[in-house]
Amino acid sequence: MFFDAVTRRAFGMGGAGESAPVSGQPYPPKRRQPKIGIALGSGAARGWSHIGVLRALEAHGIPLHVIAGCSMGAVAGACWAAGKLDDLEEFARGLTRTRVVGLMDIQIAGSGLIAGNRLRRRLDKQIGDLTIEALPVAFAAVATELQTGHEVWLTRGRLVDAICASYALPGIFEAVNIGGRWLVDGALVNPVPVSAARALGADIVIAVNMNGDMATKGAVIYSHGTAPGDAPLPIEPEPTRSFRDQVMDAATRINPFHRRDSAAPSLAGVMIDAFNITQDRISRSRLAGDPPDFLIAPRVGGVGLFDFQRAAESIDAGREAAERVIEEIKLSIGQLAKTA
Repeated sequence: MFFDAVTRRAFGMGGAGESAPVSGQPYPPKRRQPKIGIALGSGAARGWSHIGVLRALEAHGIPLHVIAGCSMGAVAGACWAAGKLDDLEEFARGLTRTRVVGLMDIQIAGSGLIAGNRLRRRLDKQIGDLTIEALPVAFAAVATELQTGHEVWLTRGRLVDAICASYALPGIFEAVNIGGRWLVDGALVNPVPVSAARALGADIVIAVNMNGDMATKGAVIYSHGTAPGDAPLPIEPEPTRSFRDQVMDAATRINPFHRRDSAAPSLAGVMIDAFNITQDRISRSRLAGDPPDFLIAPRVGGVGLFDFQRAAESIDAGREAAERVIEEIKLSIGQLAKTA
């Protein structure tokens, strides 16, 4: 009897308690739920916004099957996939300017101003030896190989190693060696890794771009400077300063993150502004060539790259930005499920 029931069902003949297909048509296949992928972009302190975006998607029951992250996007995406987003949010909201400075183990020698050991120890404590292969979703952290400039997708191995390589801002953090390759921040080649999310099998890709609210619009200044024959600008004589003041000035100049009162930028200021401009231009180019299905752009242009103590503001901005497109995402998922 069992064989007979199975045979009749397989050939569309119906069985006990079953109605045969109309007009001899086979049973309709089950609808395949589309795979939802998210590309979490770079942005340093602005990247706390990813927490708000992920919270909004969770609240509306939107599943994620693929995560591709770059820099802070890799950190947030990895913590979500590992079930550690609560810990990351608690850590982020507890940061103050003093605690941020305390996490910066500044060094003189090495390939970066910050060794990064304190941050790595925190990640090791939370994530441990968890591997990318053990995650419940497909995951890739984007990094850049030094010397060759190759875009490297880290899709296997220790999760913490992949995260540290993806956020290794050149000149700020130490480069990370994985598999014989020296890797730095993936924002140099792919700040919002839509292409990686698609390659990992996502049918719908949601991109989160932290550079969409920046003021760098790339205008061209056609003529600037002193024309021939113009009188030189007068040079103001420097006021006489005490020996103690001169020593204090020298000490602050050694600190690469010190914000000067004068117009001249600090060493780190030059590096950070240059990096901002670079990733903004690259993001526009990559998103134009491979646009996502949905783009979330939190309004965090006023948050500096190292303003990590402003996590609450950034998280709220991420949630608000995600809420603006949630209904469109739901509609698209429903339509794709009907046609799958």
